[in-house]
Amino acid sequence: MSLAQVVKTAQREKGIALMTHIIVGYPNIEANWDILEGFEMAGVDVVELQFPFSEPIADGPLFAKANQTAIDQGTTISQCFEIMKEITDKYSFKVVVVAYYNTAFKAGEENFCQLLSQAGASGMIIPDLPIEEASLFQEMAVKYNLSWIPLVAPTNSLERLKEISASVKNETSFVYAVARKGVTGRETTFEDLNVEYFDHLQEAFKMPIGIGFGISKPEHIEMLRGKVSLAVIGTAVLKEYEVNGQSGVVHLLQSLR
Repeated sequence: MSLAQVVKTAQREKGIALMTHIIVGYPNIEANWDILEGFEMAGVDVVELQFPFSEPIADGPLFAKANQTAIDQGTTISQCFEIMKEITDKYSFKVVVVAYYNTAFKAGEENFCQLLSQAGASGMIIPDLPIEEASLFQEMAVKYNLSWIPLVAPTNSLERLKEISASVKNETSFVYAVARKGVTGRETTFEDLNVEYFDHLQEAFKMPIGIGFGISKPEHIEMLRGKVSLAVIGTAVLKEYEVNGQSGVVHLLQSLR
């Protein structure tokens, strides 16, 4: 199934789909596998696999530290592709890559997409690549059967949201809507999630809508249920793992849904 079909099915059967996040190499590779096993146990639908990068401009302090630590410990992009292939062979959830554009540019856009496809990825998020610069990359994504996941924010006008929607070359995906201004990590409040933003998202996009950045509590999920198809749990997972290990991650995710 395409990412859109997976998300729609999970929403229909479970109330809302869940996407979680790990950074390859942080805290270490062994811990990555421990967390991934927890994701499978908790019934996660999609996992973001972030390739570490030295200047992750969308990430808050915890993820920025995690990126740098993974790099300092010797995590390579080749290793990330190898791990992705093992993950997609082993687990039932879909895997999408989060990578900053310089990583893909250095590899070559077509080569990067081909490697992702060979590793079993279902799609990609490139946080720092605007739609005006993404046409070739999107064409390569379509060629290698990868879903392009647009990233939008509350600062986008309805007109801009419609431009982003029109730029997507296939609708096998979902749109990742940032819940609030700023970077990852800070908890999102109910005040951040204004009604007008949801209305604009639903008007602009035909594909499923996901919300991320600061989603961490059952009440967040309850508020999102019925309004969007997918909730993204990132920093909260890593914080929980650092305190309570795999069992804490499983309990957190199960309690959210």
